[in-house]
Amino acid sequence: MSRESAKQPPGGPRAERKRQAIVRAARELFLREGFGVGMDAIAAEAGVSKVTVYNHFGSKEALFTAVITGALDEPLTGDASDALERLAEAEDLRPALLDAARTWVRSVRTDDKVAALRNLVAAEAHRFPELGRAWQHHGPEGHHPAVAKALRTLAAQGRLVIPDLEAAIIQLYALVVFPHLVFGSYGTRIDDDLTERLVTSGVDMFLDHYGPRPD
Repeated sequence: MSRESAKQPPGGPRAERKRQAIVRAARELFLREGFGVGMDAIAAEAGVSKVTVYNHFGSKEALFTAVITGALDEPLTGDASDALERLAEAEDLRPALLDAARTWVRSVRTDDKVAALRNLVAAEAHRFPELGRAWQHHGPEGHHPAVAKALRTLAAQGRLVIPDLEAAIIQLYALVVFPHLVFGSYGTRIDDDLTERLVTSGVDMFLDHYGPRPD
């Protein structure tokens, strides 16, 4: 399949449904069988032809990259996303941000499939420079739109002072989420008591740094 066709995948609602079916099928098979799974098996699982898979993604590497970039932010959907959206309406920002952070961390800790995908990325990272390029192209704001939207709104309201949104997103991740990702990659689970202490102190440090200063 030519590189040009990979750059111009099929469009329209029907094509998008097929694309999503391919991504879902690939995700399940990558988790069960690793990167060595064949494209024939992925096509069969998705209910499409192998040609259709290549028309949409061009290569197995590109399909794997699509699976990973679509899945690693799943903990920010559902309850965690709702909690972030409520920040703008909260009268007291600290308890609202604590609630959002707890919900977010709980999702990270309990989503075994996303954890398995992270481990698969670590094992196969040498194959996929595309993942690094995707991060550089989109940046933290592009990869984490729910967090970016919440922080941007709070800054516009004057409740936070954020001169560098990209840095703020990474810092919030580092304070409340990254410890679980790092320890989890080594097969270690942070206990509930330490998790709560990390969330509470992390939110307090974030608000202390980005909260508005008195005149």
